Amino acid sequence: MSYLLSIVMPAYNEQDCIEKVVYNWTDFLKNKFPNDKTTLIVINDGSKDKTRELLDKLIPKISNLTVIHQKNGGHGNAVVNGYRKALEVGSEYVFQTDSDDQFVSSDFDKLWEKRNQSQFILGYRQVRHDAGVRLFITSFLRGTISMIYGTYIMDSNIPFRLIKGTFLQKLMNQLPDPEPFAPNIFLSVMAKKSGQQLFDIPITHKDRETGTVSIVKWNLWKVCIRSFNELLRFRLELNRKVKAIRA
Repeated sequence: MSYLLSIVMPAYNEQDCIEKVVYNWTDFLKNKFPNDKTTLIVINDGSKDKTRELLDKLIPKISNLTVIHQKNGGHGNAVVNGYRKALEVGSEYVFQTDSDDQFVSSDFDKLWEKRNQSQFILGYRQVRHDAGVRLFITSFLRGTISMIYGTYIMDSNIPFRLIKGTFLQKLMNQLPDPEPFAPNIFLSVMAKKSGQQLFDIPITHKDRETGTVSIVKWNLWKVCIRSFNELLRFRLELNRKVKAIRA
């Protein structure tokens, strides 16, 4: 039996909130879809704290929880592996969010009610509570995408997105190789260029109360230059990939 909906959630060093977030989303799934098969897929990206231990304790307690432990490959790699798992179990819809407790599950409905109008729907952090470095990178990427691709996406890398499973498979087939630093950006660009209405729906974004921001470990300019170069190279392949997606 395939799943109506799988939620993909990467996690790295979130021991202070992972139990709360897991219960929040698994309870949400049970209440929202009591008669449908759903699951929360948590990808533990090589956490160095007690995240793994806590997740393993939750597995026998929560029937709609799927946990994957992997070596640290970065947020983007964890997201991609989560998508692959969601597709492997035959998910009709795939929703992606983060494990840092900065989003509210009630905002899911804003995207879900649009599912028959688009196969790829994004949220948008209208009021964003993040460190300045993250805000700068988001602004930089928004301008870069607009300049290179001639398209404007409010929050192309947002971890609050709903995707039709069959469409996600087409996107994943066209994801650049080697795997980009922020694959969600490329999925967003391909989705919009292939004709999907992304909607850019305003959602709630809370202050981060626990954990650490992993991007701080990266030099700001290193992140920007790498992302710019990846997006620039992908421009040469985009038309061919969009044709494949439309086909």
